[in-house]
Amino acid sequence: MILIQASVVAPDLVLRVVALRTDRRTLAKRLWRGVAADGTEFGLQLPRPLQPGDTVHQTATVRYVIEQETEPVLVIPLADLPPSAIAGIGWAVGNLHLELSSEATRLLTPDEPAARQLLDRIQVAFAPATAVFRPGRFKRSITTPLVDDLGPSHKY
Repeated sequence: MILIQASVVAPDLVLRVVALRTDRRTLAKRLWRGVAADGTEFGLQLPRPLQPGDTVHQTATVRYVIEQETEPVLVIPLADLPPSAIAGIGWAVGNLHLELSSEATRLLTPDEPAARQLLDRIQVAFAPATAVFRPGRFKRSITTPLVDDLGPSHKY
């Protein structure tokens, strides 16, 4: 087993990639174990959680990269909704302590019974799908960058 205490600062991007796949709940941890696609075992003891795309180890021929698994989500399309309605949906989801992520054209929330009941109750159209879900990530438009830092009040 290879012990990892931090991601590789300057990975060699020309090396062949081997995925170390994990779900988002495990990825949020600082202490966990995983097995890469080629069978290599890793023990991770980290000062901060990793992000999808982080290189955790590399050899002369391959680099091991974190890949977050997809999960069932509910997709709320934003095309025909005014900003006030989108804000209301965000408030309603957050008020129930459910998780939310926004992309340029849609909102995502995990496919849970409470989320389905809420969206039905407030009459918001949604569709079940499978996607990589990263809660608390917000994108305001197609041209603006992803807001990935929620500020000092959300740092633990």
